[in-house]
Amino acid sequence: MQESVKFNLKEVKSDLLHAIHECSQRGLLHTTKWLAELNYSLKNVDIDPHDLTANMNVPVIGEAEDIYTLAKTYFDLKEYDRAAYFTMDCISPKIRFLHLYSRYLSGEKKKIDDMTDVPPDPLKNETLKYLNDDLKADHRASKLDGYGLYLFGVTLKKLQLTKDAIDVLVESIHKEPMHWGAWLELAALITDREKLESLCLPNHWMKYFFMAHMYLELQLIDEGLALYCQLQSMGFQKNGYVLAQTAIAVHYRRDVDNAIETFKRIIDEDPYCLDNMDTYSNLLYVKEMKVELADLAHRATEIDKYRLETCCIVGNYYSLRADHQKAVMYFHRALKMNPQYLSAWTLLGHEFMEMKNTNGAIHSYRQAIEVNRRDYRAWYGLGQTYEILKMPFYGLYYYKQAQLLRPHDSRMVLALGEAYEKQDKIQDALKCYYKACNAV
Repeated sequence: MQESVKFNLKEVKSDLLHAIHECSQRGLLHTTKWLAELNYSLKNVDIDPHDLTANMNVPVIGEAEDIYTLAKTYFDLKEYDRAAYFTMDCISPKIRFLHLYSRYLSGEKKKIDDMTDVPPDPLKNETLKYLNDDLKADHRASKLDGYGLYLFGVTLKKLQLTKDAIDVLVESIHKEPMHWGAWLELAALITDREKLESLCLPNHWMKYFFMAHMYLELQLIDEGLALYCQLQSMGFQKNGYVLAQTAIAVHYRRDVDNAIETFKRIIDEDPYCLDNMDTYSNLLYVKEMKVELADLAHRATEIDKYRLETCCIVGNYYSLRADHQKAVMYFHRALKMNPQYLSAWTLLGHEFMEMKNTNGAIHSYRQAIEVNRRDYRAWYGLGQTYEILKMPFYGLYYYKQAQLLRPHDSRMVLALGEAYEKQDKIQDALKCYYKACNAV
């Protein structure tokens, strides 16, 4: 599936400014930030101010707007229950979304605050079920706009109703194609190329960003890299997200040096940026660049020592110094803030392996797979762990999964070949070894 990038930059900028306004009003902070950074990349593109203001929804002053203003201040201060309380009787789509989203975030916050070592079962989350019931009723009554549909899709996804979640998220994207958060939630549910190609997506320029993201997720590296290079040539050559994704694609091709150089470019452009710096720290770790990793850890701690990325960077720093106890502490700290943080689960598994704590490693790798079944590192880690436990049949199964996700990675093929050889499946082992010789 080859994508050819074509769009009008003035239209793109107008779409971005409108969407920044709409997402900001609804408290969709991560999408607002992502869109604002794309918009900054186009700072030299001029548009007619009249065209912009014509697209903006100017609020009608009245009681509803007064309620919204009050509730939004509570929301911004993370007083989600108060925001939900004051908006419970409002029917306008924007305020209704703020009410439902406040309830969702309140539940998520309490879940993290109350979390023990065993992650809670989402199917037993009564708060989430009640919220889903309300969203389902609104959906049947055709009361959900694109943002409401997004939240409905998120609750369905968390309740593991995958097919329904995909359908609702696609519906959301058709109504609000500029909402990047909806595209990302959909991406997490697409497990193979066949599913990707079966999606009925809107013919909108945001689709290019989604397809590039999906190509990397599905290890279709050449297609993903080509699409990101096209996006750079269309005006996003200095955008931190596009550059970071390009670096990740280059890294997947085992060109770590070029990936590191790309991350250095990002830091030169935006020295206080922590987005994707956890990935950069992984690359420095692989190359055993102790001085550079120490410098990155120091800089990240000075910028924001409680950010997820900072915890991961500092964890990698201690791991490279063979201080595995401290590394575990920092990865646990990251997971306390966000139990869905994939990188921390995988890295935690690696640390437990170094400490010969196979039970801890198995638990961590399995949690990583729960977050994202496409994480080949976790499958590979499980293969290694069961190999240490002298359980070759399990090891073989997990190596097979890793190799399916990374069919051209010689490390995966070689590990699979060795697993076959240990079970005296010599022909299968030889096939793997031949393939490893020709793998990229």
